[in-house]
Amino acid sequence: MAALAVPIFVELALAMLMGNVDTLMLSQFSDKAVAAVGIANQVIFLLIVMFGFIVTGTTVLMSQALGAGNKQRANEIAAISLAANLAIGLLLSGIVFLFQEQILALMNVTGQVAADASSYLVFVGSFMFIQAILVTISAILRSHSFTKDAMYANIGMNVIGIVLNYIVLFEPFGLPSYGVAGVAIATTVSRVLGLIALIVLMKKRIKEPMGLMKVFKMPKEHLQELLRIGLPAAGEQIAYNMSQFVIIFFITTYMGTLFVTTRIYAFNLMNFIMLGSIALAQATQILIARHVGAKEYDDAYKRCMDSLKLSILTAIVTAVGFSFVAEPLLSIFTDDETIIRNATVLIYLAIILEPGRAFNIMIITSLRAVNDLKFPLIMGIISMWGIGVVVAYVLGVHFALGLVGIWIAYILDEWFRGIAMLFRWRGRSWLYALQNRP
Repeated sequence: MAALAVPIFVELALAMLMGNVDTLMLSQFSDKAVAAVGIANQVIFLLIVMFGFIVTGTTVLMSQALGAGNKQRANEIAAISLAANLAIGLLLSGIVFLFQEQILALMNVTGQVAADASSYLVFVGSFMFIQAILVTISAILRSHSFTKDAMYANIGMNVIGIVLNYIVLFEPFGLPSYGVAGVAIATTVSRVLGLIALIVLMKKRIKEPMGLMKVFKMPKEHLQELLRIGLPAAGEQIAYNMSQFVIIFFITTYMGTLFVTTRIYAFNLMNFIMLGSIALAQATQILIARHVGAKEYDDAYKRCMDSLKLSILTAIVTAVGFSFVAEPLLSIFTDDETIIRNATVLIYLAIILEPGRAFNIMIITSLRAVNDLKFPLIMGIISMWGIGVVVAYVLGVHFALGLVGIWIAYILDEWFRGIAMLFRWRGRSWLYALQNRP
């Protein structure tokens, strides 16, 4: 477990650190620039989900195939995944390039924040096909247990990104400052270099040819299986991101830019709290899928339950630790006392929120690994919208509790779904389906 989880944790931490470095550097200019990039990234996160569903299917199906000792099937799935995500990435990049202004208008973003967000989307969102291939290759390497390779590539990519950010923002050698647009260009250039590194590593590690040039002659069943696993996962993530769009609309419409920025700073810290749970869940998913491929179903059940206990403990300890240093960490990003005070309260609430999120992250990824796909989607839509969005409006807007009301809505949503997922896993309906499949 540690051999898989630790490199995944480092890779995720570096990717998240890069986002925070962008925020930190931009905060030296203005909180509005931070708000612009935060809003633009909300759009980009939704796009990542759109090709992320192929990545989810890739990880599960390749791990199952490798667990069953079928390397040819694993390589065919890898080839189809790369081709599919390239096509999806190109399509989404074109949509962002053509319609980024309309997208921001739907989010009720105006003024300088809208101008900066639009600039960021042009230079980052229009090149999302690079990110699509990058995360697909990372998934392929992880499925083969080469998690350190993806980690090293991300280290290099993040170091380059930081250096480029410094160059475009802080006017070294007499160069002009390029602001948000410069950060966007730096992000895209670093991703291109990271992609080149991952391609080299993939060719070095995976000796058997994938047959990329013969991808259209491969069994259609592989793509159908990728979609069967990935689409419900994508549906769940889209439902989540769309619910966040609505909540951001509440904040921008009824609360203002200051509260948007506060939410972004609080989320930046909370993302680090989640890292341990996410890394454990992704490592657990690979192991459970391999157990399923080898028909070791009892081991698969036990692996999830053991990992869940560790994930909850990790979430609690990390959230409590961050609560002690919330104010000094936030003061690195901004000197606005109102933002620091309000965001600190939200970090305190994360002590309650994050254990519930750990339930969801761990068990949902485990359910995907055993092909139980519809329940997380249906329960997610019911809870995220029926509890998350509704309670966010009622408490945050109607009763004027602001971001505290919205965080309470997050807590209720995560815990409701988490407990529902636990009952689903312990009920073992997925086990009966696996034992009875052809």
